[in-house]
Amino acid sequence: MTDKPYLILTAPVVFEEEIKKSHFITYLAHTPGIEAAKQFVSDIKLKHADARHNCWAFVAGRPDDSMKWGFSDDGEPSGTAGKPILAQLSGSGVGEIAAVVTRYYGGIRLGTGGLVKAYGGGVQQALKLIQTQEKLMTRFVTLRCEYAHMAVVESLLGAFGAVQVDSEFSHNVKMTLEVDARRVDEFKSLLVNRSGGQITFPDAE
Repeated sequence: MTDKPYLILTAPVVFEEEIKKSHFITYLAHTPGIEAAKQFVSDIKLKHADARHNCWAFVAGRPDDSMKWGFSDDGEPSGTAGKPILAQLSGSGVGEIAAVVTRYYGGIRLGTGGLVKAYGGGVQQALKLIQTQEKLMTRFVTLRCEYAHMAVVESLLGAFGAVQVDSEFSHNVKMTLEVDARRVDEFKSLLVNRSGGQITFPDAE
């Protein structure tokens, strides 16, 4: 359900470890959208241009929206880096998140199983360190009312945690509000009921 809230990061996370002399650095960041995710990957690649590999994956929208997923092995054997990173991200229940795992090679080969464990494991450890907040899905509701019904609107604003985005005052009042998407229908019906049908929604006319 696209109206359902999901978790996003409140701050970036870095996790470092050494595995058989290879130095792995895992970066996680909140990236709202594919462009933001790609920019984050580019920034880390630039920061660690001297590293052997900068493997990455992202879940750039809702956690379950696979249309906004991406990954790369960045030169590691196919399937050993990008997919394990993505598997950790997509299984975390966190949305709008990107991970880059930088590897400085230490001279000892890890083998395909070892690489999968190193890249997936680094992200798994980093995910234990994250702090998240809930991202609400909201919708805009435009209403028109008489000045006499402003008190009704304001009381419901507070009750629903809705936010006033815009307002126009003329012979009556036109307001645009941002409301939790899951409660829009309930919000509208209460406005209509409490105003005796005097509050209307011009967008729906």
